[in-house]
Amino acid sequence: MKLAGFYDESISNGLGWRAVIFVSGCPHNCENCHNKEAQDFNYGTEFNSKEIIEKICDNSILKGVTLSGGEPLCKENVAEVLKFIQSLKKEKSSLNIWCYTGYTYEELVAREDDVTKEALGNIDVLIDGPFVDSCKAPNLKFRGSTNQRIIDLKNTLQNNSVIELAV
Repeated sequence: MKLAGFYDESISNGLGWRAVIFVSGCPHNCENCHNKEAQDFNYGTEFNSKEIIEKICDNSILKGVTLSGGEPLCKENVAEVLKFIQSLKKEKSSLNIWCYTGYTYEELVAREDDVTKEALGNIDVLIDGPFVDSCKAPNLKFRGSTNQRIIDLKNTLQNNSVIELAV
């Protein structure tokens, strides 16, 4: 997996101070994607999870980590994303994990692979759905288009029903 970008600190990619990891590779090709270059699976640098975890753990103001892209949960990236989340939580379990995906929650849970299911079980908040340019809404918090949902993933999985966060 390649790293398309990394922000040490952000307040615009989820609640609280967060580190943001942009993975490379995305199959969605959304019209007017704001990370078009990250759609290429070969874009960026080699993903060094140990180095990134050290940076995150050394930053005392961080409340969480956001995974974005590209597409963190595509079949090509999901196993390494899961491994990263598990390693991060071993080092600093207090961090919450947000993940942006162009897939819907329903598409992800319908997958027949255990890796995706385990990844979803390690993510706290999922912003799901592709960016749809005709539904673009710059006033929305933490999402780009009105079709996207901010899902409380822990409660959703527990209740087997989508529970959205009000932010």
